[in-house]
Amino acid sequence: MSLQSFAVDEFEFFLDKQWSDGLPVVTPTEARLARMLKATQRDPDEVLGQIPPAMEPVTVRSAAIHALMAGCKPEYLPVVLGALPLLLEEKFNMNGVQGTMHGVAPLMIITGPYAKKIGLHGGNGCFGPGFRANASIGRAIRLMMMNLGGGIAGLASATIFATPLRYSACLTENSEKSPWESLSITKGYAPEDNVITCVMVESPRLCFDDVSQEPIRLLTGIADSMCAMGSWNMHARSDMVVAMGPQHASICANAGWTYARVHEWLVKQAGRTVRGLKDGGNWRRERALGFPISVDPDDDDCFIPVIKQADDLQLIVAGGWGPCTAICHGWSGGSSAVHGTYDLS
Repeated sequence: MSLQSFAVDEFEFFLDKQWSDGLPVVTPTEARLARMLKATQRDPDEVLGQIPPAMEPVTVRSAAIHALMAGCKPEYLPVVLGALPLLLEEKFNMNGVQGTMHGVAPLMIITGPYAKKIGLHGGNGCFGPGFRANASIGRAIRLMMMNLGGGIAGLASATIFATPLRYSACLTENSEKSPWESLSITKGYAPEDNVITCVMVESPRLCFDDVSQEPIRLLTGIADSMCAMGSWNMHARSDMVVAMGPQHASICANAGWTYARVHEWLVKQAGRTVRGLKDGGNWRRERALGFPISVDPDDDDCFIPVIKQADDLQLIVAGGWGPCTAICHGWSGGSSAVHGTYDLS
């Protein structure tokens, strides 16, 4: 028998062990790991938290291993390390989303100068393939959710369909073509701050509108896309991401509409009446009684906004030039968006 017959295919080895997301991973050799760890001054044995539901601890070293497996460059590691404490905050409820039947995933919106430095993409195709920083940072988090948290479909995860966002969910804003301030600035951060906002959302659905040339007509169509009867946002308090394409955002800005005015209009105007909600979807009278706002579930004309609290709408400008806006509906009210700065040391 030849020695070749004893050779181990490193890619098949990881795939056979369920240590990947179904795609090949970079083999985490000691030399590659050493290069990755040079990107941080933190102790490799520092514990960053425990990944539910298996509650295996994640350390700087294990995070670096998964970042390496996912295809990250060393300079991406500070973002991965910065995201983990946010993702593990109690109100973000990673434990709940790991086991849910739904298909949501934690979307990371990275803003600030470091995002630009490492090549995070917010322009054409930013939710899709082709951008290493976006893909590998998001994938590193997913691999840890699977390998350390046990969030594997059919095991700890009861997800019915899952979502492509469960491969990778990371992007930045299109700051070069945005007419407004960044999401992080609206949250009180300075332009020089490096900020991560994490939101539990479904895959984006697109609102294509190449007709509207003034804000009210444009936003009316976007609002309609926000309040789908089958979305959890209509039936619970839940976060939502609205990523306006630069062209749509410019229509509003050129008419004198600020970020705050667009945000406020969508919060107040996007919604349905009780009569409309009774026709289908997840409507239950008892759910309406549990809203954090006052509604009368027995009044057919009562208007129920899709955004129950203004802070739940994460409005950004992203994507390429064209008549399109992306709407990411949220989870079933079990998670709240989190945000914070991260350390580059």
